[in-house]
Amino acid sequence: MGQGARPDLAQWSGTETLLAQVKDEVTLLRHVLVAANGGKPGTFEPTPRPGIPPKSAQPRKGLTDEQRRALDPRLRDQPKEA
Repeated sequence: MGQGARPDLAQWSGTETLLAQVKDEVTLLRHVLVAANGGKPGTFEPTPRPGIPPKSAQPRKGLTDEQRRALDPRLRDQPKEA
């Protein structure tokens, strides 16, 4: 795959989907094995799948001030900014 490849836009067969699941399971097992032996496993990056855009292609959505106030009780008494 090239740098601009987008697996999330391609159609996959059942075999390709199953192979991606097996690959992810083997990778997770390797991480568990490394951690069980006292090592530091790297971060797990699941295999890109159809219909799920990569994180780099997903726009980041921040919380609105209303959402922040609803989540954090310390902000509830703050005056609203214009």
